[in-house]
This record gives sequence, C-alpha cells and structure tokens, in this order.
Amino acid sequence: MLTIHTADVVVPGGERPSLPGGAVLVEGRRIAAVEVYDDLVAAHPAARVRRWPGRITPGLLNPHGRELLEQSYHPDPREDLGDEPLTGEALSALAMTDARWGASARRGVQRLLAQGTVAVVGPLRRPAVIDAVHRSGLSIEHSFTEEPLIPLLPGADATFAIFDGMECVTTVIGGRLLHRRR
Repeated sequence: MLTIHTADVVVPGGERPSLPGGAVLVEGRRIAAVEVYDDLVAAHPAARVRRWPGRITPGLLNPHGRELLEQSYHPDPREDLGDEPLTGEALSALAMTDARWGASARRGVQRLLAQGTVAVVGPLRRPAVIDAVHRSGLSIEHSFTEEPLIPLLPGADATFAIFDGMECVTTVIGGRLLHRRR
C-alpha cells in the first residue's frame, strides 16, 4: 500500500535542501519518493494521504540507550512508584527480574518513540532489553553522530519523525507508524 506523508516542510537530511510543501511517499518499508506534495498526489492518486503539522525529518538518535533502558526502571502505571523513571537507590530497592527489565524497556521505548527517537546508542547487554528494543523497530547504534541516521531518500528505509514545533507528532520506523500524538 502506498502512503503519502505530508507536512509544512520536509527536511530530508544529508546535503539536500528543505522542501516546503513536500511529502514522503512510502511503499511498504521503503521510501519511494520525496517530492512536492501536489506532484506525488498527481502521480499516485490512489495513495492514502496522512497530513501532519510541522516538519518531516530523519528520526533522532538517542545517545543514552544504556542509561535510559538498562540503568533506569520505567514504572508500570499500575504500580505505586510514580510516573518518572527510577534510578540509583530507588532502582536498587526493586527486585529486578529479566521479565521486569523487559517490561520496563518496553515502556521506556514508548517514551523514546514519543520523542522522535528511531535509534539508541549501545551497547545494550540485557537480553530482555535488547529484545524489547528490536521488537519495537528501534535500531541500536554503536556510536553517536551528529548526522541524521537515515536521510529521507528514495530506496531508504521509511524511518522518520514528524515534529510540530519541538513536539513529536509521529514516529515512523520501517514504514510502520509506531507513535502518534494526535
């Protein structure tokens, strides 16, 4: 199925200039085209259209993967532990099993997706955490770089984030919409 994601501007990354009124055509897991919205709609009139406020950009790389997912506990809302991740002594006081680490990592990954994150810097060591990260679609990188991970180019993985101001509206990984604020 073809999907056209459009916003006020597309920031493709790399050396390519921003594209006001642009859009990204996604076919399955891949980007099929990055062009002006009107041109894509004319060429693909049967494509599903998703309109977003703000800008479409390559997703973010979070350099703190280990700290956020293996050195913090993301409480379940049903627990009486608050809403914020627990670290240090509060984390040490918990009986952490592999299953609990996996559940915490899944909740932590959801927080990351809500920020436009598509990759974290590792290495990650806990198998339950690694599994949660892989299942979500996030990738694990081995170093931090200021450059976007995957520029928005035809043939590239359909992985990007959409921001309205500083707020992440949507995160797409491998063509799948994994976070949606609205």
